[in-house]
Amino acid sequence: MIYRNSILIILGIFILSCNKSKEKTQKKFTPKIEINAKRYYSSEYLIEAEELFSLLENENIKVIDFRKEQNYNKEHISGAINIWRTDIEDTSYPYKGMMAKRQQIEALFNRLGITNKDTLILYDDRGACDAARLWWILKNYDFESVKLLNGGLKAWKIAGGATNDEKVSVMPSNFKLSEDGSFKLWIGKDEINNILVSGKKDIILDTRNIEEFSGKRQKSGATKAGRIPNSILIDWAEAIDYNETQKFKSFDQLEQIYGSTGGSKNDVVITYCHSGVRSAHTTFVLTELLGYKNVKNYDGSWVEWSYFDELPFEQDSITTIKR
Repeated sequence: MIYRNSILIILGIFILSCNKSKEKTQKKFTPKIEINAKRYYSSEYLIEAEELFSLLENENIKVIDFRKEQNYNKEHISGAINIWRTDIEDTSYPYKGMMAKRQQIEALFNRLGITNKDTLILYDDRGACDAARLWWILKNYDFESVKLLNGGLKAWKIAGGATNDEKVSVMPSNFKLSEDGSFKLWIGKDEINNILVSGKKDIILDTRNIEEFSGKRQKSGATKAGRIPNSILIDWAEAIDYNETQKFKSFDQLEQIYGSTGGSKNDVVITYCHSGVRSAHTTFVLTELLGYKNVKNYDGSWVEWSYFDELPFEQDSITTIKR
C-alpha cells in the first residue's frame, strides 16, 4: 500500500512539473508578439511571422514576395506570388521610378488573381524597405488591406516558416481600385518647390545615406548629385535592426531617432530618397509606428528633382562616386 501511494505521489509531482514547464514556455513565447505590437502607435499594417502561420490557409490571404524575380525563383515563402518595382512603375516619364497609374495596378492584380476581398502580406529581404513602396502606393489609392511582414524573409525562416522555389498558379480576377485615390501620403516636386520659395519651415527628411546626402555619390538614374535644400538626413536603415533581425526597432528607439528633427508629430514632414522607395519605408515608420499626422512621401525623389536644372539643390562635396 505504501509502495502504491509512493508511485501515485511521484506521478502527481511529475504531471504538476510538466504543466508548470508548459506554462513557462507559453509565457515566454505568446506575449512577445503582443508586447512588441503594443509599443507602436499602431500595428494595423504590421504582422509578425508567427501570426502569419495560422493565416496561410485562408484563401483571402495573398502573400507577396516583393523582390527581383531571380531572387524569388531561388526561394520564397510557400504560396507567395512575385511583384517587383518595375511592375508598379509608370514608364511614361523620362526618368525611372514613378508611381504606376491606377489602371496599371488593376491590370497587374487581375493577372495575379488578387481580389478586393484579399489581405496582402508584403515581404522582402531588406527589412521591408522595398515592400513599403507597394504599401505606400496602395494607401494612396485607398486600398487598406495590406500588412508588412516584420523582419521579412529572414524573420520567417528564423520562425521556422516553410519556403520553396515553386511558382504559384493563379486564376485571373477582377480587382478594382478607387476611382479617385486620396493620395494622402503623396507629394510632388511643384509642391515642394513652392514650400522652399515660400520659406515655410516644413521638415524635409532625406532618407538616403551620408554619401548621397553630401553629394559625394551620384547613383544611377540621377543627373547630378546632391540634396533638396533645407533637408535633414536620417538614413532609413536607422529604423530597423539592420545587421541582425531586420525588424523595426522599438517605439522608444524610433521616438529618439526621429525626435532629433526637433519637430512635433503634427508638423508637415516630407520624406524623399533616390526614387521614393526608402522614403516610403520611413513614411510607414512615421505614420504607423510613431503616429505622425502629416507625412508626405515625394514620389519622384532625387531622380526626378535632379532632372530639372531649374530646381535648387545643395551639396557639400565634389562628386567622386558615380554608379
